[in-house]
Amino acid sequence: MEVRHTTHPTQLAAFDTTQLRAHYLVDDLFRPGEIRTIYSHSDRAVLGGAAPLPGRSLVLETADPLRAAAFCERRELAVVVVSGKGRVSVDREDYALGHRDCLYIGRGAVRIAFSAEQERTHFYLFSTPSHGSFPNAVARYAEADAVRIGSAARANVREIRKYVHAGGIRSSQLVLGVTTLAEGSVWNTIPPHTHDRRTECYLYFDLPPEERVIHLLGQPKETRSLIVANEQAVIYRAGPSIAARERTRIRSCGPWPGRTRPSTIWIRWP
Repeated sequence: MEVRHTTHPTQLAAFDTTQLRAHYLVDDLFRPGEIRTIYSHSDRAVLGGAAPLPGRSLVLETADPLRAAAFCERRELAVVVVSGKGRVSVDREDYALGHRDCLYIGRGAVRIAFSAEQERTHFYLFSTPSHGSFPNAVARYAEADAVRIGSAARANVREIRKYVHAGGIRSSQLVLGVTTLAEGSVWNTIPPHTHDRRTECYLYFDLPPEERVIHLLGQPKETRSLIVANEQAVIYRAGPSIAARERTRIRSCGPWPGRTRPSTIWIRWP
């Protein structure tokens, strides 16, 4: 488990490109045959990627920063399939998940394992501390509650599909959903806004190899940018954060909560 420390908003303006990427970008989340996790001291969030090979399952282990006998001993976990399809085994229960489907795993789960049903199956993981226990539940992308917002004039037409939220899957702190940009739309966060109260993590996926996301971050008068490729993540807590030219994005926040259509998975907790 990699550990990322927090930064102060005033530090960001002085960072060069290498420092920005070192602090805020996760560029190697899905390693074939491995589970990679990153522990952020911002709100004790953990994001990760599981990339099992067909026929060889991967078990999610605890790590020293968690100070726990099992990964979910005092945490809840959301899992989203961002590539391929597979299964997640939680203790004695087995869950089949397709592309963009979500599984919520409540506090107290002991053994969590991931298996792939085809090549290049990737599971995105996001976890927060939990102060209550809620049952495991699956949210299907095709069946999730959907809201359409934005306008063509502002190039930000998008569809938000809600997974873990007050009117859907119950959780202690996590809120999670998927945002898909309409063809021709390139802005996701319009109007831009601040999140000083919570950490946000973003995973971009379903981008063609030659395309990139421009992720703007920083204070309004001191913006900086990250160039983000497919299945790379951004961990950020220092003010505004805007994404342009994205295809698919997973957004994780805490505490709280044109050819290819872009999407975002967002997660937050209060």
